[in-house]
Amino acid sequence: MQMVKVSVLYPYADAFRFDFDYYCTKHMPMVKDKLGDACQGIAVDRGIAGGAAGSPPSFVAMAHLYFHTEADFQASFGPHTAEIMDDVPNYTDITPVIQISEVLINARRSDPGPFHLHLSSSAN
Repeated sequence: MQMVKVSVLYPYADAFRFDFDYYCTKHMPMVKDKLGDACQGIAVDRGIAGGAAGSPPSFVAMAHLYFHTEADFQASFGPHTAEIMDDVPNYTDITPVIQISEVLINARRSDPGPFHLHLSSSAN
């Protein structure tokens, strides 16, 4: 079964404001409510470091929203775009970057056997 991931990325800058408490307790529950059953799952990450020792993270925060198809995302997000985006200044001054990806592998360490690949016919 196809799955897509919509990632909302907040790039690191030397000076930024990001209220994780508001984001996790107010904004993301509102987003989850607006997207309804089309959204199959949500994850939020806080960047803590870059790849080199002592370096800052590339992103302050990341949210990942999972849908069966890009069309499911567009249909559920579209009617609520203004309300969701109007809430951004309540928790950050960072302009988010949006990435929509096709999930090719989604596995837990405890899953036995080889990876189950989710390759569509359009994959290169």
